[in-house]
Amino acid sequence: MIKLEICCYSIGCAVVAQQAGADRIELCASPSEGGVTPSFGALRQALQQLSIPVHPIIRPRGGDFCYSNADFEVMKNDVAQICDMGFPGVVLGVLNEDGYIDMLRMRRLMSLSGKMAVTFHRAFDMCFNPYVALQQLTDLGVQRILTSGQQQNAEIGLPLLKELTQASQGPIIMPGAGVRMSNISKFLEIGVTEVHSSAGKVVPSSMKYRKAGVTMSSDDCDVDEYSYYSVDGQLVESMKGVINLIKR
Repeated sequence: MIKLEICCYSIGCAVVAQQAGADRIELCASPSEGGVTPSFGALRQALQQLSIPVHPIIRPRGGDFCYSNADFEVMKNDVAQICDMGFPGVVLGVLNEDGYIDMLRMRRLMSLSGKMAVTFHRAFDMCFNPYVALQQLTDLGVQRILTSGQQQNAEIGLPLLKELTQASQGPIIMPGAGVRMSNISKFLEIGVTEVHSSAGKVVPSSMKYRKAGVTMSSDDCDVDEYSYYSVDGQLVESMKGVINLIKR
């Protein structure tokens, strides 16, 4: 059975995704940064309210994936905490300054992950050599790789995604970034067994009073503070419907 993972930035979104048929949740915070580690409160709510597998992301900040010692200490603490809480999986990734997998740090995080399934996230798309990275992650025992095929979106990265899917002797290759209803069949055609999507939409705020000229961003005055990202349940249902037509 092909699995549909939905990236969620709140528990409300995760509940919608679950009700719509998602097979797994990647739980994150801060969509504007591409996802960082969710709060302790969100993690507890996930365990209480969701019955499908939830894999929290471990990412201490936005930006690149070459971390300071302080960043890495935070990551270790977060992995240990999430493991102790009983989550079935975790999403993480660490690179060195030359664009290769940081094997020393990854081995430490893998050890702290215990029996949790480890997904190596789109740090893979920043690697210097994807084939070397695939072998390194295979050696580490990573269960899956979330990747856009080293392109800005996964549809452009389809050629590499197909090669990786055929070449992998270990990790599941899970396309993500720009996977949507209009193109999901293209990923299914190359033989993947899992796909990742945000399946999102922008929702207007319920606030009636709106303060003009003030945003929470010091750098961008055009940010709309009265809208937010949310999972589109109907879109999740539609994507799952397409997946269910494929017998594999």
